[in-house]
Amino acid sequence: CNKFSPKMFYTCGPNEAMVVSGFCRSPPLMIVGGRVFVFPCIQTIQRISLNTLTLNVKSDKVYTQHGVPISVTGIAQVKIQGQNKEMLAAACQMFMGKSEGEIAQIALETLEGHQRAIIAHLTVEEIYKDRKKFSEQVFKVASSDLVNMGISVVSYTLKDIHDDQNYLHSLGKGRTAQVQKDARIGEAQNKRDSVIREAHAMQEKVSAQYLNEIEMAKAQRDFELKKATYDIEVNTKKAESEMAYQLQVAKTKQRIEEEKMQVQVVERAQQILLQEQEVTRKERELEAKVRKPAEAERYRLEKLAEAERSQLIMEAEAEAESIRVKGEAEAFALEAKGRAEAEQMAKKAEAFREYREGAMMAEEISKPLSAVQKVTMISSGGSEVGAAKLTGEVLEIMTRLPETVEGLTGVSISQVGTGCY
Repeated sequence: CNKFSPKMFYTCGPNEAMVVSGFCRSPPLMIVGGRVFVFPCIQTIQRISLNTLTLNVKSDKVYTQHGVPISVTGIAQVKIQGQNKEMLAAACQMFMGKSEGEIAQIALETLEGHQRAIIAHLTVEEIYKDRKKFSEQVFKVASSDLVNMGISVVSYTLKDIHDDQNYLHSLGKGRTAQVQKDARIGEAQNKRDSVIREAHAMQEKVSAQYLNEIEMAKAQRDFELKKATYDIEVNTKKAESEMAYQLQVAKTKQRIEEEKMQVQVVERAQQILLQEQEVTRKERELEAKVRKPAEAERYRLEKLAEAERSQLIMEAEAEAESIRVKGEAEAFALEAKGRAEAEQMAKKAEAFREYREGAMMAEEISKPLSAVQKVTMISSGGSEVGAAKLTGEVLEIMTRLPETVEGLTGVSISQVGTGCY
């Protein structure tokens, strides 16, 4: 087991193949561009190259079919085919343990042998003139033989042919002379044919020139006639076109003017609509900014005035009612007092019956007071008002009455009254 590597896991690239043999590996396992697990001591692993090999196949002094010795050199590309398992197995059987140089040498000797065999069955001319055919034959024969070894021929090309007897050179000289001869003859024939063709060409040129002039004259005549006819038609069409153009211009101008008027109408309508919208907007703005606040203020003032008027009316009515009640009370008191004084005056008048004049006067004075139903007092300002005023004035009249009676009658009322009672 010491001869085996201590590794157990192996890998290889795509240009290499691994062959694992030994325990549980019958037939051996072949891996191309991969990895494999190997048990040490009971299994072994070997590698074989799949690189392309370039072979320089030389065959020196090989006699052709006519006994002419020539040397041929070809270039071949070969490789062990790893994609085909059968070919890879065959290559492993034949080349396992060999280096690339040894494999290339075996393939080279095989190719050279086939190349010599094909040279011997062909002539120098066949090989020299048709190199492609020679290469195809070598490729075909060598491929069928090398495939059994697991090697495929990728390509084969004939590189060089030469000989020591100057056979190819002589063959080339004869061919060169023949080619030069053919070239001189061809050149003379070409010159002759050129002169003949030149003469024919000159004759044909002159004839063609005359015919051309005649045809040109006819063509000129026909051209002038047709031109005159065409000019008439062209002028007519031109005049019609000019008139149609002017008419179309007038129609176009009229249509443009109509379109302008229509545009103006539309613009005017738009302006009117915008003005109406502006008026409506300003009215709404006035309504919102002026009328509504003004109406609200007016309504507020009206309500305030109405409330104030109602308050004044209620205050006036209350004051009037108060005055009326107070007046009725004062009038009732005054009336009662007046009646009492009138009765007193009447009693005093009875006492003064004997004094007619005085009594009559007292009676006359008291009568109006006894008939009083309503007393209206007019104040001059700064004094009492109502019943207090009336009472004061009545008392003042009564106070002055004895003096007046005494002045008129000479009788003292105070003395008369004292005597009666």
